[in-house]
This record gives sequence, structure tokens and C-alpha cells, in this order.
Amino acid sequence: MTPESETILVTGACGQIGSELVPVLRKLYGAEKVIASDVVPPSPALENSGPFEKLDVTNRQEIGQLIHKHRVKAVYHLAAILSATGEKFPQKAWEVNINGLYNILEASRELGVRQVFCPSSIAVFGPATPRVNTPQDTVLSPTTIYGVTKVAGEHLCDYYVRKYNLDVRGCRFPGIISNETLPGGGTTDYAVAIFYEAILNRRYTCFLRPETRLPMMYMPDCLKSIIELMAADFSRLRHHSNFNLTAMSFSAADLAAEIKKHLPDFEVEYRPDFRQAIADSWPESIDDSAAREEWGWKPDYDLAAMTADMLRVLREKQRQGKLKYP
Repeated sequence: MTPESETILVTGACGQIGSELVPVLRKLYGAEKVIASDVVPPSPALENSGPFEKLDVTNRQEIGQLIHKHRVKAVYHLAAILSATGEKFPQKAWEVNINGLYNILEASRELGVRQVFCPSSIAVFGPATPRVNTPQDTVLSPTTIYGVTKVAGEHLCDYYVRKYNLDVRGCRFPGIISNETLPGGGTTDYAVAIFYEAILNRRYTCFLRPETRLPMMYMPDCLKSIIELMAADFSRLRHHSNFNLTAMSFSAADLAAEIKKHLPDFEVEYRPDFRQAIADSWPESIDDSAAREEWGWKPDYDLAAMTADMLRVLREKQRQGKLKYP
């Protein structure tokens, strides 16, 4: 667990997870102790709630200067190029996802950072991986550059644990559904966009087939998992950077049907695009028993609870004139 006296650096703080993790960390450890950073300008809420630094993770000198300046002892490294965007810009994905991670690990090793969190993804799996109840320790055969970088990143993080005794932790996140951050280039982002379209237009054109089933997680559970994993006793962890993690699995049609319970006139059309092939290479469901056994993971939200809460929050934003999409 991060002592309250230590400073935390969050990279990619303006992204889907970062923009919601930073406020949680600031509430836990104090606003001035959590340095948010990104290459893009922060939202007013993020900028006004605590310190923000512009940071390009592909620049190791910038990273070192920032860690030294703030005497950082824990890094939550969230800066990444996601799956669909990565397929459009594979060289950029490698530069950010691999070289950026290497820079963070090296700077952490050299400057005495105590703990690093780096998320992985179900994108590490592929066609040769069992798709139902995918095991913790199994074949990793990704078909996307995003998945390739995440597999390499897992091995790199574990190497730093073994070689340098750097406490690096991470988990393979499924699709993350948020009512705060707009879709950001991921294959599972349909499960976010569908809610906005349901409320605003009562129609949605889905880029996956209706039967496409994927593991998912609601953002409150995502944030909870990060906090709990980082607080876990290191001696209990047999795995480090690659914990399987999930909360629910559903198909695009399942989600549409759940939304229709609240909005009966909602309609969905299915027009699969290049993201269908990506989704087909990923698991339908995940075995996360290692996370449950080693650090007590247990999600709070299932499909029904997540859908009800997403619609409640987005409707309230609409009522207040604050619902922005896309």
C-alpha cells in the first residue's frame, strides 16, 4: 500500500481509466500527492483538483525529471494506444506501449520508485487461446499490435520484478464501461457508445455481430481492482503483472436487450467492421480465480446493475444539459 507521505505519478491521466482513477487516488492520499500527467491538455476538473504535468512517456528524460522533481515513489502507468487505434497506427502503438513502458520501468529502477502499476488486457489472448473461461496461465497469441505490446509488456514487467526486485503489478482488463469518458479507440467501446446513442437517438449501429460475447467490467469495479491490487501484500502474490480479471460477460445483443428493459423503443442495427475480427480473437469469458485467491478480488456489478447505473447517470447529465457525445 502506498504510504500517505509518498508522491504518486499517473501517466495517461486524461484517458478513460486515468481521468477517473486520479480523483480516487487524490481522495485517498491527498490532492497534492497525486501528479496527473499526459501529452494532451487536462479537463478543467482534472487540472483544478491537483497538480498536472505535461509528459510524453516516449521521452525518458522527461520521465526522469518529473520523478526526480516530485520525488515520486509510485507510478500508475496508464498511457497507451488502444486496440482499434493501434491497428491504424501500429508503429505509434509500439513506440508508446513498449518504449513508453520501458522508459517508465528504467526511470523507476534508477530513481528509487517503489511500486509500478501497468494494466494489461484481454488482447494478449488470441485464436489459439481457449475462448471460454480462459485460464490464467495459457497460450498468448495476439493478432493485434495492441495485444503484441501487452504480451511483451507483461514479460518486461515480470522481468523487472525478478531482476531488480521492482514491485510491478498489473491485470488483464476486459472491456471497461464508463459513464464519464467517451469511447477512446477500443474494440469494446461499443458497450459505452451504445448507452449514449440509446438515450440521445434511441438507435445504435453496432460494429460487432449481435452474438459477439466479450468479458466486461464497469468502471467502479475497475478502479476498485487497481486500488486493491496495489494494496495487496506482495508476499501473497504468485503472479504480478498479468492477473486475469473480469466482472461479467455478455453479447452485444444481451446488452441491447438489457437497455430495452429501460428504453423499450430502443433499436440496434448490426454492421460488423474490422473490429469484428479483433473481437473474434478475444475470449468470451475469463477465469480470474488467481486474482480472487491471491488478493481477494470480487466485483460489485453485473450486467443488470451496470446498465441501470449507466442509464441513471447519463440521464441525469442529460437533464442538467451536461451530456456530451461524441
